[in-house]
Amino acid sequence: MKRLFVFVPAILLVLFLLNSFVLKEKKTLEETTKTKSGVENIVLRSTDGGQTWQDISKGLPEKLQREGVWSRGLFTNNRGLYLRAGNGIYHSEPNSTTHFWTKEIFPGTQRDIAPSKNGIFAYNFRGQFLQKINGTSDWSPLYTNFQEQAVRIDKTIDWMYKNYKEREVRTVFETAGGTVFIGSNNCLFRSTNSGKTWKQVHVGDGSMKLVESNGVLLSTSTVGILRSTDDGQNWDRVISEGGAGIAVERINGGFAAIVYNTITQTNSVHISLDSGKTWNAIGEELQPSWYSSLITKISGHQSSLNILSIKQVGKYLICGRPDGIFRSSDMGKTWKLLLPSIKNMGFNLSVSGNVIYAIPNRGC
Repeated sequence: MKRLFVFVPAILLVLFLLNSFVLKEKKTLEETTKTKSGVENIVLRSTDGGQTWQDISKGLPEKLQREGVWSRGLFTNNRGLYLRAGNGIYHSEPNSTTHFWTKEIFPGTQRDIAPSKNGIFAYNFRGQFLQKINGTSDWSPLYTNFQEQAVRIDKTIDWMYKNYKEREVRTVFETAGGTVFIGSNNCLFRSTNSGKTWKQVHVGDGSMKLVESNGVLLSTSTVGILRSTDDGQNWDRVISEGGAGIAVERINGGFAAIVYNTITQTNSVHISLDSGKTWNAIGEELQPSWYSSLITKISGHQSSLNILSIKQVGKYLICGRPDGIFRSSDMGKTWKLLLPSIKNMGFNLSVSGNVIYAIPNRGC
């Protein structure tokens, strides 16, 4: 019994020292990334694999610092990072040095944006679409007959139908071949003729996130990760841990995926190097540590150290968690903390070429 009384204070002392170290690291980072304008930590950028980071928030609306960035209000592609805010769309090119952002006044009220094959989609939950082609300044209405066909195909009576007689639109994705998918509140719609006609190809899911590589499609779903090899006409489940798929990403030679594990009640990471046929679980080091688990049990709160995003940059895998950004140089066997969280906010990651963008996950 005496040994127990000695052991418990020792544990508490170790936890106190660890917590003090983490707080000190966070304070140092917050001080070094603050900009003169008062806007800070909206977007961080790294061009060296995550080793160093630069705050490129200058030029963005300051209210974003308070309100956060809407998850479907940004995307990256080979042209850089696009961010929807206020009355405009802000664009940062991967190789920009001094002037990080250019702004284009946006003509509509659509809040969500996504990349299209040759430009940008802008849309809202009611399925009102606009599109801008690269190299032009005009936004044109798009998929104006989607709602009429979607309501006829999907007869679900939900709040959206009761209030608007419409289907709720959550995501849009266009393949390299021009096939378009729209994720609704209850199913996935597909069009191969520029939105003239639509077909239902999957039922029972809402906000499905899609990714394509070498003609293979992957999608998140409420039952895990789905895969299609026939341009999205049919889907098979390839990962299921009793929970929902969180994210799917392309990596060299295949895919990476994040899935909610109902047994551990955490997000687990999987990679495939054969176009999604077979998968290996990685990132054991990224699971909540004994320290965080103990704190969780003591506080009575559910663990918040779930993996938010995974990307590949060169030879590195990069993961974002609420406690910071981690990097692996051995395909997920071991991980190194690169950047601790800021003001108790972790990061969602986006990649354009060899440039990594990190955005605090408030509002995402």
